[in-house]
Amino acid sequence: MIRDVDISLSPEEAASASSILAIASRKAGGSADDFTIIRKSIDARRQDVKIQMRIRLYYGEKKLGPESVSFKDAGKGKAIVVGAGPAGLFASLTLLEHGIAPILIERGKSVRERLRDTALLSQKGILDPESNYAFGEGGAGAFSDGKLYTRSSKRGDAGKVLRLFVQFGADEEILYDSHPHIGSDKLPGIIENMRCEIIRHGGDVRFSTLVAGLVRKGDETIGVRLSSGEEIIAPVILATGHSAKDVYYSLQSSGYSLEAKSTAVGVRVEHKQSLIDAMQYHRKDRGLYLPPASYSFVTQVNGRGVYSFCMCPGGSIVPASTEEGHLVVNGMSPKSRRGEFANSGIVVELRCSDLPEKDPFAMLRYIEDIERRCWNPGFAAPAERLVDFIEDKAPSVIRTTYHPGVVPTRLDDVLPPIISSSLRDGLKAFGRMSRSRFITDDALLIAPETRTSSPIRILRDEGMKQGRGLYPAGEGAGYAGGIVSAAIDGTEAALSLMGDYYGQ
Repeated sequence: MIRDVDISLSPEEAASASSILAIASRKAGGSADDFTIIRKSIDARRQDVKIQMRIRLYYGEKKLGPESVSFKDAGKGKAIVVGAGPAGLFASLTLLEHGIAPILIERGKSVRERLRDTALLSQKGILDPESNYAFGEGGAGAFSDGKLYTRSSKRGDAGKVLRLFVQFGADEEILYDSHPHIGSDKLPGIIENMRCEIIRHGGDVRFSTLVAGLVRKGDETIGVRLSSGEEIIAPVILATGHSAKDVYYSLQSSGYSLEAKSTAVGVRVEHKQSLIDAMQYHRKDRGLYLPPASYSFVTQVNGRGVYSFCMCPGGSIVPASTEEGHLVVNGMSPKSRRGEFANSGIVVELRCSDLPEKDPFAMLRYIEDIERRCWNPGFAAPAERLVDFIEDKAPSVIRTTYHPGVVPTRLDDVLPPIISSSLRDGLKAFGRMSRSRFITDDALLIAPETRTSSPIRILRDEGMKQGRGLYPAGEGAGYAGGIVSAAIDGTEAALSLMGDYYGQ
């Protein structure tokens, strides 16, 4: 017999498998042989923090592990996948489920080589424009905590995405945690396992290979042209990520349809993790059994959304620029999230109607201007204490995890008024929501957070393609916003391609 029960536990009880089994068995009215956690969340509304769990109990039944996916040796055809981020990797794996060989082309380096390049950028301000926090195997998500918050089933199977991550090395807790994450230190190994599986079944993975353009025959996209001059002929899944601006310009010059897209722009805010723990758990010390706390804020300022984004407990802020003369910051955290500081994006909704120009590149140009205004030599970032920004005082800074260093800056001087004014009112609202704990002398704002989502959408029809042969997918195409949603979009693009070309 198998039975599901809901239980409420103390953090200490939730950390003990024997306690979980005993309490769940008592709730069910009979001693079970084993259990699986189906769902887990933290209820921190009161000082007496509780862990809510749904437990599956097994009575004389074999405990089942996560369902795995099998892959076939390629031999039924081929498809080109441009970009090895989550959309491209999951598109490639989906193709191999059906015996279609992916030719996975990535402009950047392997994920291990990226680690060296990102270290050089963070510690010495040396940028490799093709291998950084945005470009390379794993995409931008490889070094941004590995948050897997998207669970929507409207466009695809989010559960399958999580199970595949587990199959390639992620902890099983991502299957049931209400706020799952893998950790920026764990993701590289998982990504490598995916790549090895692709190659083992006949896929072709090419690093440091730039796609210079698409090859067309009439209205059909029939392949890609590399910067070396080589042409590869096969239908194309385009999953290049939101920072590959050259791809957008190439598409426009070749007659493909693009449009400007709304996005969000703001800053990174950094607090002591102990302060966030006290704010969220209503106690001075979170103790041994509670994880580092996170938060999620959202408000409206004059009809415009202001919200926290990509919150990284126990993490650090890193330079996510892809070109000299432009500054971008992002957050990351390891699996343990045991760092001294917490950081989060605090961003303001930016609509296409806010801009005077209406062409497809209007939002991109607007964001580029912010990145140029914020840039300092060596990728030092403009920064201002949170209280100084709110009270419009002379800017000062405090200790930070941002290794390239910060420059005391009045953020009103580098951010457009529509962003800075909404940001100030939004932060004040977050202070009220947190009983003033969020507004503290120990919080620092670092600018700019500009790569929350693509500023351009590559248009596609209901079949997820733009004309026969081209399947734009993921964040860069403007149809996803995070690791899981990008993976789902890449999966659906692969399924659409196989239906059109291989009858599957």
